[in-house]
Amino acid sequence: MIVLAVLIGAAAPAAEQAAIFHAAGFRKAGDAWHSDCTDSGSRSYQAGAIQTYGDINHDGRPDAVITEGSTNCYGDTGTRFWLLSKQPDGRWKVMISEVGIPEFYKNRGRAGWPNLSIGGPGFCFPVYRWNGRTYELYTFEYQGTRCKPPEGAR
Repeated sequence: MIVLAVLIGAAAPAAEQAAIFHAAGFRKAGDAWHSDCTDSGSRSYQAGAIQTYGDINHDGRPDAVITEGSTNCYGDTGTRFWLLSKQPDGRWKVMISEVGIPEFYKNRGRAGWPNLSIGGPGFCFPVYRWNGRTYELYTFEYQGTRCKPPEGAR
């Protein structure tokens, strides 16, 4: 397993930030962005934040990863993410959203989208691959080696 470094240093322009959050279903309350997670008052809650902004799939348009934290909403993993891509018409589209910690691999599916491992507690994580329309489950891996997930896993 080779991990793709996508934590691109540039911040999303202010004019784009609201469009990114709105496309992911967030709403603004004060200075913070919130999804439909109803845990915004607890100590474990972390408001939505754009963690990654850059051209993840090398198509010349920006992509973004939003994260939000809450053990009440997202269990032991404590994090949910949304991967969004700016479309040719200028609108933002959610490519995938899951509970877990996204990790992009260097190997890629269609249209240049990197395979995506979704980490959390445990030792065998799902890896998703872009099929041209959606990210779908491709395999399970732990530290670059295929593994068999426990019963009831995704």
